[in-house]
Amino acid sequence: MTMEEKTMKCERVYEGRIINVRVDTVELPDKKYSKREIVEHPGAVGIVPITSNKEIVLVKQFRKPVEGVLLEIPAGKIESEEEPAICAVRELEEETGFKTDNIQQLLKFYTTPGFSNEIIYIYIAEDLKEGTINPDEDENIETIKIPIEEALEKIKSGEIEDAKTIVGILSYLNLYDK
Repeated sequence: MTMEEKTMKCERVYEGRIINVRVDTVELPDKKYSKREIVEHPGAVGIVPITSNKEIVLVKQFRKPVEGVLLEIPAGKIESEEEPAICAVRELEEETGFKTDNIQQLLKFYTTPGFSNEIIYIYIAEDLKEGTINPDEDENIETIKIPIEEALEKIKSGEIEDAKTIVGILSYLNLYDK
């Protein structure tokens, strides 16, 4: 049984700085038609920075869509033609001031494939060297370091609510830190 949907028509609804939105008319396997609202995103990275003392470096940042401050791993949008690993190094330094030559991709995942093509690459950064924080001009960020066990407790208590941060920390603990 085929599950694929054939795109019959594609209508651009919005083109923005971060996302684009389109509405596709698709033919379903049973020859019926439907509409799909799709958010296009260039992709992003999230970095799990681990200090030599087994602390994780997190950022606090106000997020307008949820009207609140979230505790997150450093992250950012991949620029045009930029490799995810290069983006990870850049975002780590911009948001935390830390530099490293020891960065490894842990995994990648689609954030919300029901309506978006956004993919996030999660990296582990170790052997951190202090530098100067240089956030984007529209970012107000506070950087904190906490023991990795405390980060796990903050996930359990609901204090950490951001999906990429939860995925990054749990993946680090279950796939990498052996």
